Amino acid sequence: MRDILSELEERRRAARLGGGQRRVLAQHSKGKLTARERIDLLLDEGSFEELDMFVRHRCTDFGMERERPAGDGVVTGWGTVNGRQVYVFAQDFTVFGGSLSETHAQKICKIMDMAMLNGAPVIGINDSGGARIQEGVASLAGYAEVFQRNVLASGVVPQISLVMGPCAGGAVYSPAMTDFIFMVRDTSYMFVTGPDVVKTVTNEVVTAEELGGARTHAARSSVADAAFEDDLEALAEVRRLIDFLPASNRDRPPLRPFFDDPARVEPALDTLVPDNPNQPYDMKELILKVADEGDFFEIQEEFARNIVTGFIRLEGSTVGVVANQPMVLAGCLDIDSSRKAARFVRFCDAFEIPILTFVDVPGFLPGTAQEYGGIIKQGAKLLFAYGEATVPKVTVITRKAYGGAYDVMASKHLRGDFNYAWPTAEIAVMGARGAVEILYRAELGDPARIAARTKDYEDRFANPFVAAERGFIDEVIMPHSTRRRVTRAFAGLRGKRLANPWKKHDNIPL
Repeated sequence: MRDILSELEERRRAARLGGGQRRVLAQHSKGKLTARERIDLLLDEGSFEELDMFVRHRCTDFGMERERPAGDGVVTGWGTVNGRQVYVFAQDFTVFGGSLSETHAQKICKIMDMAMLNGAPVIGINDSGGARIQEGVASLAGYAEVFQRNVLASGVVPQISLVMGPCAGGAVYSPAMTDFIFMVRDTSYMFVTGPDVVKTVTNEVVTAEELGGARTHAARSSVADAAFEDDLEALAEVRRLIDFLPASNRDRPPLRPFFDDPARVEPALDTLVPDNPNQPYDMKELILKVADEGDFFEIQEEFARNIVTGFIRLEGSTVGVVANQPMVLAGCLDIDSSRKAARFVRFCDAFEIPILTFVDVPGFLPGTAQEYGGIIKQGAKLLFAYGEATVPKVTVITRKAYGGAYDVMASKHLRGDFNYAWPTAEIAVMGARGAVEILYRAELGDPARIAARTKDYEDRFANPFVAAERGFIDEVIMPHSTRRRVTRAFAGLRGKRLANPWKKHDNIPL
């Protein structure tokens, strides 16, 4: 019996060593942790239950039968994050460069299937050289099996991808279908075709970092939701994100202890909006002052900065926030911001996370670049997302809400539940100056008359009361009471039940 136990322990020791000490040291020399070290930092101490530790590949071509390490380049299993169950896989770059084989893919598929059956998030740590060439089409089939599960799990359980090394070719499409992608600066990259292929086909000379590094995808392509300095920071932030998310679409968002008065008054908000309507202010200040303990987890902070998305808590419960940012492009909606916000709104709706919208939007960004880029369809994505969402929706208009952008930003007409406005709100088809120049074009030669007409338009329409008279605004509130009013609104919506007409699926403008 002792011999059998000793053999088991020896097999486990060999499996835990992955590709061997030399390759582990090589991984560390690049500033990267190993697969098991990453899992240990991600999960609660002692909670990891590994599956398929002894799985080996079955390939016999190209001499592969002579090297069959246990685990086959990926560590899979489940554990807990702050006591809540999650499933995890971590590709092991020390074994065949983390390349995906048929059995490697089967291990990933197994835990994804278990996650859906048990209603728990899936966290994938990607660090792989791609498909295992020696296995040919079998490895490609393995990728497709993983992709299919990404599709089926979408909207059922949260899927989070950590790209902590190379992720190229077909491998990129699995993270691309997950809900959140986090990358690490200088050590991770994603691209469909690498720099060498780009140079051969297009004659462009580009580095891997420029082509698909964390900075590129976080700030320019929007593929990544955030870029972090190292593995430690990325793993810590994923633990923080998990705390905001429900385990599945069958669960409500988690309720956490809170130590912040729901009726807290913030006098500073009374002076947040400047007297000059063209002067910007930081919308994040409002978000932080409304949130429990000022805690805000921002999503895609570096991309489309003219709109802000992320999670806060109100009375300990998760709320998704979408807010125009007057500090960037005056808060205009454009292609990038519409796409960014639409995806976030749809995620919140899929997982029953209520949505809080702060509005200060002068309209859609004009220009040929926007029109040629399809702002019509891109803007429609955000309109569609808000219109189909059935979760509780609370909207606060702080200043400008002009034209079609007023409609798009969770207006009462898109089934907004509570729509509030500050006294500084201006709800109109357009700004006073532009409206007057259209309505009184014949008087443009008389500056005094135009000034008087502008003042009259501002007095009549540059306020929230016309909309309030029609019931499009439920209440004009004092800025300092925003946290109390918003918190009570969501409390009053806890029993909300709303269903859209039956359909196989919608056809969102893509």
